[in-house]
Amino acid sequence: MRLVNRLLYTFLLGMAASLAMGAQQPDRAARATNILFVTLDGMRWQELFGGLSSEYLTKEAGGVAERLALEKRFGGATPVERRERLMPFFWSVIAKNGQVFGDGAAGSAARVTNGLRFSYPGYNEMLSGFPDPRIDSNDKKPNPNVTVLEWLGTRPGFAGRVAAFGSWDVLPFILNEGRSAIPSNGHGPPVAPTTTDRERLLNDFSSELPPLWGEVRFDAPTIFGALEYLRSRKPRALYVLLGETDEWAHQRRYDLYLDAAWRNDRMIRRLWEAAQSIPEYANRTALVVTTDHGRGDTPQDWTSHGREVPVSDRIWIAVMGPGVPALGIRSGVVSTQSQVAATIAALLGEDYAGAERRAAAELSLW
Repeated sequence: MRLVNRLLYTFLLGMAASLAMGAQQPDRAARATNILFVTLDGMRWQELFGGLSSEYLTKEAGGVAERLALEKRFGGATPVERRERLMPFFWSVIAKNGQVFGDGAAGSAARVTNGLRFSYPGYNEMLSGFPDPRIDSNDKKPNPNVTVLEWLGTRPGFAGRVAAFGSWDVLPFILNEGRSAIPSNGHGPPVAPTTTDRERLLNDFSSELPPLWGEVRFDAPTIFGALEYLRSRKPRALYVLLGETDEWAHQRRYDLYLDAAWRNDRMIRRLWEAAQSIPEYANRTALVVTTDHGRGDTPQDWTSHGREVPVSDRIWIAVMGPGVPALGIRSGVVSTQSQVAATIAALLGEDYAGAERRAAAELSLW
């Protein structure tokens, strides 16, 4: 009898330990049913993790004429304070409730692997899951690769419920709209076709904005077009490409680059809060935010990226959603841009890396 009692006691202890461990493990079954994916073109990891950098607050380095005004708006005694002032939603909601990859101060690096370090190769890598040497320019050529968004459109429940809005007119080519049939608004009116006075007013307002960069429009029409689409069409996967951070950086306007990052953060908040106000999305939606490439890291080359700027391979990635443990900034983790595609699918309970053998595995979220 003593032996039986001892065995029973040992069994119960083991069961209790297993239950305790199970309670501590994330519920990987608690997947999202929808995904919001946002990219900030050319947004440096240095500002994301450290906020405003004083070495760029000169006319020569950053085109800054009002240094004190910029310091008053985005300055702070520590990198944490400065980054929270620059991107308050990112740090108070996304980082707090999700995970962030790419902080060099935490021994964590996130990198592009395509070797080119500019936009189209980066967007292909993040959306297809692998670099492709055939994509070596920003020319408007249909992507030969099937992106994770196109692949999701073939999965049960996603047909006709994947869409994209961008501030760059190359977006329809990146997604190969002709083949994928993904609505990808990257230029022209932000809502097409219009069905309400609100949508027509948005298009009229957008048409009065100056064509400052030609093929790249301001981000406001992009995000408001995406918001209208979210509310009226309710896609299960929505991608938003924001572009002003890259444009102002290329023009060496550090003040307007920071302002664009701050406004992009507010735009992401609008998108997230709009989703949480819709029953089909509330507590059932994941969010992924990243960038297509990095930039130089000195006052001379911070405006640039590409093959001639090796450090512009450094990026960052953030993830939040149902079933994702709230680990905040990940330390000691090496990740790549090519992992984004499989991660988007995995957040929805789908196995893109299993279907596309060239794709990198998902990020180590669990």
